[in-house]
Amino acid sequence: MNAPVVCVRGSGAVALTAALALARRGCTVRLQARMPTGSADVRTYALGAASVALLHSLKVWDALPADARTRVLDMRITGDQPGHTLHFSAWSGALDALAWIVDAAELEAALRSAVRFAPHVDLIDPDTEPPPAELLVLAEGRDSALRERLGVRMPRQPYGQRGVAARLVADAPHGGLARQWFRSPDVLALLPFDRPQPGSSYGLVWSVPDARADELLALDGAGFEAALMDATGGAAGTLKLAGERAAWPLLLAQADPVCGPGWVLLGDAAHLVHPLAGQGLNLGLADVQALDAVLAERQAHEPWRPLGDLRLLQRYARRRAGPTAAMGRVTDGLLHLFASDQPLLRELRNRGLTLVDHLPPLKRWLVAAAR
Repeated sequence: MNAPVVCVRGSGAVALTAALALARRGCTVRLQARMPTGSADVRTYALGAASVALLHSLKVWDALPADARTRVLDMRITGDQPGHTLHFSAWSGALDALAWIVDAAELEAALRSAVRFAPHVDLIDPDTEPPPAELLVLAEGRDSALRERLGVRMPRQPYGQRGVAARLVADAPHGGLARQWFRSPDVLALLPFDRPQPGSSYGLVWSVPDARADELLALDGAGFEAALMDATGGAAGTLKLAGERAAWPLLLAQADPVCGPGWVLLGDAAHLVHPLAGQGLNLGLADVQALDAVLAERQAHEPWRPLGDLRLLQRYARRRAGPTAAMGRVTDGLLHLFASDQPLLRELRNRGLTLVDHLPPLKRWLVAAAR
């Protein structure tokens, strides 16, 4: 019996992971992806245990340089009133890490290398029409042109914010501590990292209104560092830029539908959430795992069913509908809660952080849910 043919479109981590997973499943994969040789990408990804396990199973995780993946051992969330914090610890949950911070460019390079050597993956010109296949997997990002041609609606709710990203070095060790500040209307995260300075570097994700983003990007290095020190209060030590800054618009969006006869959407082509929870790539890799699980069930119990069968793909859609909608609601709700200037809400949200911090069972549940 000939192996079923799948076409995967996309060049990012979700598309490359999908290509590897589907090839492992026994499919012949036609991958329409651009394969750059280098990148000045300043992004970092926060990966949970399930995402790490998937990458490990595909033999990608161990291919990452040691300094391109850093354990998060603790996380401290600070509200916009003094003394209100929420602390999570890997130790209290008997975990090896709360999450891992991974260099985006290195992860995608490791995935590209794995794809090049995968025996059942063929690279196809991304500027051509998709080749004939039983299943078309669209994972080409938020601006997927083919998604639009398929007539898929993806209403977008712009937040009027941009995420400003950069690499930083500090004069104090990070100790595996991730820090996040909710300072209306900003959300600032410092993610512990080991590049370029082992043990004392950070990935910055600073979500700010568009006008504020323009101001921050217009500042010279010293001015940006001063703004950063003012926002963090020096809690992470003296912070210095270690490279260029980048920014992108923040949106909430959900494609409808996420599948049809012979095609399926994964990753940012299917959904977008605010980065305050660091779950964007985790959601996309969970899409890959769900699709792979559905195809494994078909292989075991319904091998006669075509890969592009709508009822088969709707199983994938049902499995992902709840988790993606829930993450969208949580991130959207938190953003609006901490963006409000109403005195009562300000008081409640800050007291809420302190209350949760004093409820260890709830904290353990939150950590487990995020993994």
